[in-house]
Amino acid sequence: MTIQVGDKLPEGTLMTMSGEGPQPISTSDIFSGKKVVLFAVPGAFTPGCSKQHLPGFVQKADAIKQKGVDTVACLAVNDAFVMDAWGKDQNVGDKVLMLADGNGDFTRALGLSLDAKGFGMGERSQRYSLVADNGVVKELNVETGGEYKVSSAEHMLGQL
Repeated sequence: MTIQVGDKLPEGTLMTMSGEGPQPISTSDIFSGKKVVLFAVPGAFTPGCSKQHLPGFVQKADAIKQKGVDTVACLAVNDAFVMDAWGKDQNVGDKVLMLADGNGDFTRALGLSLDAKGFGMGERSQRYSLVADNGVVKELNVETGGEYKVSSAEHMLGQL
């Protein structure tokens, strides 16, 4: 079942890159006591994700944070090394927290996995964005039909 507005985000562990290498980070560390904008992409370095989705949130991160958001985070079913390399390639800096859901466990727990085996990509995440306040989903925007509209940074700014 897909997570809905009003639901608490599931507990889980994601990975992020630090100076010492990949580090686990719990969802409670990310979301507890904070207002977080999380957006997910089907894959790092893929065309739509690299040309529109991530750059839009990097460009609008300051405006989003001015609306009371503590963290802007990007999630993909990729490993921490890939997410780190993609963040560097996109000049993310500290504007967006790059989160790896390497095995897709968190994505499956949300009910937002995507079967991309037909493209040789295995199981990935659907394209979506959400606002969580203290771990509770306040806004949820899941794309349909391969579109890129409701999960964009521009749409998110209008919801905050």
